[in-house]
Amino acid sequence: MSSVEQVLKSPLHCWHGKSGGKMVDFAGWSMPIQYSSIVQEHNQTRNAIGLFDVSHMGRLWFSGADVESALDALTTRRIAGVAGGKIRYSLLTNDEGGILDDVLVYHLTGIDSQPFYMMVVNASNRAKIVAWLTEKFGDAAALEDRTAATAMIAVQGPKANAEVVKLTDLDPASLGNYEGATTMIGDVEVIVSRTGYTGEDGCELIVPAENATQIWEQLVELAGAVGGGVCGLAARDTLRLEAAMPLYGHELSEGINAAQASLGFAINTKGRQFPGKKAILAARKNESLRVRVGFVLEGKRAARENVPVVVDGNVVGKVTSGTFGPTVAKSISMGYIDRQYGEPGTQVQFDIRGKIHDGVVVELPFYKREA
Repeated sequence: MSSVEQVLKSPLHCWHGKSGGKMVDFAGWSMPIQYSSIVQEHNQTRNAIGLFDVSHMGRLWFSGADVESALDALTTRRIAGVAGGKIRYSLLTNDEGGILDDVLVYHLTGIDSQPFYMMVVNASNRAKIVAWLTEKFGDAAALEDRTAATAMIAVQGPKANAEVVKLTDLDPASLGNYEGATTMIGDVEVIVSRTGYTGEDGCELIVPAENATQIWEQLVELAGAVGGGVCGLAARDTLRLEAAMPLYGHELSEGINAAQASLGFAINTKGRQFPGKKAILAARKNESLRVRVGFVLEGKRAARENVPVVVDGNVVGKVTSGTFGPTVAKSISMGYIDRQYGEPGTQVQFDIRGKIHDGVVVELPFYKREA
């Protein structure tokens, strides 16, 4: 970001500042990193409700007679033929199979009964993805960036849906995982999706920017009554790490081929063409490429980003994210490792500032909620 560019602000920015949020620059946005303690916010999400302002995520709307086929030609996951009400996690890849972003593609119907497509992208990639999609679409589809005109609120935790239904005409629990719908909160049209980035049940709301504070305050009151509350992005990170959800810029990047990321469910190659397909198929057969795995370390010290992974004195991998998981009560990390060492149970070591720590490769995720 150049010196003349301003840090972007969520529609909830003033509320955060008045309510004790510790604000930081995150991907060009002023966002709350925490309110109380990270562990407290993490635990209230696991046990009750965590409220997260995720308005920094990009929200793009599409139009045009050929929008479905245009999107299908650019995503690693099939979009064509997907029923209304469905949301697809997908990757966008370049011609070399490198990951431009991981996204959610929504196929919903508005209150006016008109179907539409939209996409949620990572904040750090929004400008890049808008430019890339616009170029690739040509005349086949049009794109409207509504990030500034909307807010996005994640309501996560085992008590989340039961409280959100008190505000809406739609019970989020009536949706399947990765399904969404438009509904009303009072006289305001909103999108409710059974999605999230914490490993918990719950939903996410996309609301008009001018109504965001009013809706947020209603949610804060409901959450507080059942032992929940507001959370910052730091707790969101420990939660997603326990759930082994990859983060762009850490587990995902243009330098990582989509085939390496252990996201096979999001890559549909049969009978389809999209940028990077050939390179992804080749990478699946390339034994020299590292793969994403999970690690558990002995003790409480975390192996964080860029810590080398060592076997028999040789560096065989690198950590991409790590923390001490409050729920699993273990030091956990994700990273990439040479394929021959990627089997769960493989003993490895971590060189943390010159001191060697023992650990083991484990299956992902580290945490999975009870059904």
